[in-house]
Amino acid sequence: MATNMKAWRLEGIGGKLSLCDVAVPEVRAGSVLVRVEASSLMSYLKAYAEGKLPSYHAPEMPFTPGGNGIGVVHAVGRDVWHLKVGQRVALSSHFAATENVRDPAQILIGVTSFGPESEAVQADWPDGTLAEYALMPVSAVTPVEGLNEFESAQLAVLSRCAVPFGGLLRGRLTAGETVIVNGATGAYGSAAVLVAIAMGAARVVAAGRNADALEAVGRAAGTRVVTVRLEGDVQADAESLRAAAGGGAQLAFDMVGQAGEPSSTLSALSALRRGGRLVVMGSMTVPLPVSYMQLMFHNLEIIGNFMYPADAYRRLIELVRGGLLDINPIVPRIFPFSALPEAMEAAAKAGNLECVVLQP
Repeated sequence: MATNMKAWRLEGIGGKLSLCDVAVPEVRAGSVLVRVEASSLMSYLKAYAEGKLPSYHAPEMPFTPGGNGIGVVHAVGRDVWHLKVGQRVALSSHFAATENVRDPAQILIGVTSFGPESEAVQADWPDGTLAEYALMPVSAVTPVEGLNEFESAQLAVLSRCAVPFGGLLRGRLTAGETVIVNGATGAYGSAAVLVAIAMGAARVVAAGRNADALEAVGRAAGTRVVTVRLEGDVQADAESLRAAAGGGAQLAFDMVGQAGEPSSTLSALSALRRGGRLVVMGSMTVPLPVSYMQLMFHNLEIIGNFMYPADAYRRLIELVRGGLLDINPIVPRIFPFSALPEAMEAAAKAGNLECVVLQP
């Protein structure tokens, strides 16, 4: 085995990003060393690397950034019993401490920590997937079985589906229900439409303001999808959503990114049936002014959710293998490993059904 590898290294958020020769990580207890075959890029990776996202907390020392990916197990450490060398696996950036405590710390490996307790976790697992090899905690690695017909670059788009899958699970989406996806013109919102169909939604109302992106996701997802172009008037948009949902939806999933005003979220809330649930999973930058009386009289729930459970990738893979989740509408744009700067530019501008992938 080679002792050195190529890896992208970032000297702290806003620091220098360089392609370097570094030592291949050594496996340790509870870890898996993976030869990375494809790494999906976050749309905001360029802004993150340039220090324009102050809410993110990266490791203080130089580290390898990167989120989720696909690879092949190269070596396993002690206390790893099921994963085997040679298996193709999916890599998740979301990792929560596995100790049996009330509130385990969590991080996004290669991206950010969330406070003092998670900084200690991040210090143990600082490096992400933008390298030829990635050392990962075993609970962040999922076998990819029965999908030999897919190239690793196509499977890398599962990272786009994992986030909304977590929110739809949290919202208790049940087969036969109608769900409104607010922000369906964005990357994760478009994936949410595909995932909701796979989970058995009878109807998905895809809502957003970009007519072309709405048309694209409606065409990709099939006949159970109805699109609604939002105009910004809370009451009028709520009426349009309610009509498209056949009198109201049981679930609304909000995935609007960096929303500077709450009108579309409030419209989705008002389009729910009695007893409906709203899952908020986007990144609104202003408060959400909800009506106390509206929530009470209509028995509504507002549910916050961050990321997805540890078994999300396994369950998504089962949906793909069973023919329920079609990931082909999300097209990977593949860049060579040396072209990370160009790939980050492309990721920032990618369409809602594009996923930029870096391949070593």
